Amino acid sequence: LLPNFGRPTRLDYADVSTLHGNDQLLLTTLQGVVNRRNPRLYFNFNKENFDVPWLDSLGARITRHDNALDLVARYGRHARGAILHDPDVPDSVNIATTLAGLEGAVAATAEQAAEYGFKTITDLRGKFKPDDVLGTYRWQLDNLFPRCTHALLSGLPPTRTVSVEDVPWREVARETERIRDTSNREVRTFDLSQELSGEDGVYLRFQDSFGDDGWGPSVGAVTVKADGKEIASFTPGTEAEEPYLFDGVNSSIGAKQNRFSDGGGYFVYRFTAPEGTQQLTVDVDLWNQFLVTATTTAPTRIEPFPYFRDYTVAMRAMVFWLPPSGQTGELLDEILGKVKPTTPYAGWFSNDVAGEWGGVDRASQHAVEVIPADYYMNATVHAGVQAKVSDRVPPRPRATLRNRVYLTLTVGEGDNVQYCQRRMRQIWDDDKRGEVPTNWTVSPLLAEIGPAILAYFQRTATPNDLLIAGPSGAGYTYPGSWPEEALDAYTKLTGRFLRRTGMDLVYAYNHRNEEDDGWVAFDERIVGSYRKNTGLRGIIQSWEAGDLQINPAGLPVIGNFMPHGNAQEYHDTLVQHIEGWDGGKPLFIAGAVNAWNWSPSDIAELGTLLGDPFEIVRGDVFFKLLGDHLGQ
Repeated sequence: LLPNFGRPTRLDYADVSTLHGNDQLLLTTLQGVVNRRNPRLYFNFNKENFDVPWLDSLGARITRHDNALDLVARYGRHARGAILHDPDVPDSVNIATTLAGLEGAVAATAEQAAEYGFKTITDLRGKFKPDDVLGTYRWQLDNLFPRCTHALLSGLPPTRTVSVEDVPWREVARETERIRDTSNREVRTFDLSQELSGEDGVYLRFQDSFGDDGWGPSVGAVTVKADGKEIASFTPGTEAEEPYLFDGVNSSIGAKQNRFSDGGGYFVYRFTAPEGTQQLTVDVDLWNQFLVTATTTAPTRIEPFPYFRDYTVAMRAMVFWLPPSGQTGELLDEILGKVKPTTPYAGWFSNDVAGEWGGVDRASQHAVEVIPADYYMNATVHAGVQAKVSDRVPPRPRATLRNRVYLTLTVGEGDNVQYCQRRMRQIWDDDKRGEVPTNWTVSPLLAEIGPAILAYFQRTATPNDLLIAGPSGAGYTYPGSWPEEALDAYTKLTGRFLRRTGMDLVYAYNHRNEEDDGWVAFDERIVGSYRKNTGLRGIIQSWEAGDLQINPAGLPVIGNFMPHGNAQEYHDTLVQHIEGWDGGKPLFIAGAVNAWNWSPSDIAELGTLLGDPFEIVRGDVFFKLLGDHLGQ
């Protein structure tokens, strides 16, 4: 499903974390051209050093280079030339990447091509209109897709937003209570007159004042006044907002036409007052947990998005970025309809949560599974590593059914191969891991695109750690949206990868009900397909309130329950959840753990708080006992 390009034996390694996105784009496309023949280039992309811990797992001799750009001169002869992207047309970065794969070239600016002596194969400057996203990708579909591999589609953002260091932020307002509803909603007036001295305008940033619980600021409307005269007024998500939204990539639009951002996310507005203004005020309809800050320094800059492009270039895949709604959604449908069932779509979708729901649903309707991989680094190297992935199902601890509250805890996000490579490695190496039985979702597709990564987690798991498949098996998808005739193809693919990786539990998602915007439970058709083709022991279905518990086709399905907040708040919510339980029979709760906010230390703290009648068990024990209970 996800080919490799040979086993890496010797690697030239360099840190590129401090380089501009243009340089990283040049290097990653060169990496794709070089590594297509034989993996030789490996980079560390971030200051967090996510790529460094895996060096010891690659089985290759490593030569370190202090200057990554020296490798352009060393390996530039492997590229036939350069595809010049247009700085005025962000989406030309994706067209250049596609052409780089087809032509065996690098994607570069005109200045880079001249500096490093690359001949120009195609110059995209002036070829596309800056705002014509549809026209740009229509041209690519018509002219390049026939030459591309049809075994992989890739959705990558053409640009990224990079934070500028040492920006002097002034705190304007903060919610000091943990409020996760509209109880503190009101129109608040912020005086930004202190920031009027800035020549580049005023930047107003909204963040979560409690980044550990995923419940950040919500803005319903904004009105800006200069010396009492209105100069701007808008509702989020409308055209009126667009001129003022400086950075909204880490935020989403909610059902109440509000802009919100949770956890570590944020969004920034930029306002410019008329010359001579003495007082600048902003009225904001604001609620939930907010931290509002202001500055006169541009806090971010826009650069090309370089990640995962080594793999798309090596594969000769078509790269695009189409929001899954409106006319761009229709073009996305057309592309998805041109490939065979179970063709992977690797990358991601725009517009955060709404883009995720809409994008995955559209892909599912076309029998295409999604591999969240837009931040997956050095894929051409990781895919070729020779590592022993175990197909052995871990032995299940013995347990006897009693009248207890059985809780199984599952860390989410494992469908996301970049999470497995990055964040999961960080929290997995926590000293507290193993103190409490925990299920860890991972992608079984790592058996092909990152075998050493999967093997590391298998090899270092404690008896309390259980690896289970992330949503919804062999790739992120909504099974209920699949064409009826194609669903078995997906569950057969899932069964194949589960057998390869020794997993027999899956954490699964499904599509939303348009009538009430709720999540649809698996029906007997879906569960029957899983049962017939996968050998699963059980399914935890996400996006539920914890009350789903069914046993169609002899395969137990239970909904997950996800309290917010820290360990104490998680504990209190669980206690409240079982208030009606009389102890006369077992009660089963599948508890979700937020991978971005929690670590094994938090799980261990929760374990110390939960006494009688709770019993925390691994997922395999949980479903054995649940099966016994349902059988009774």
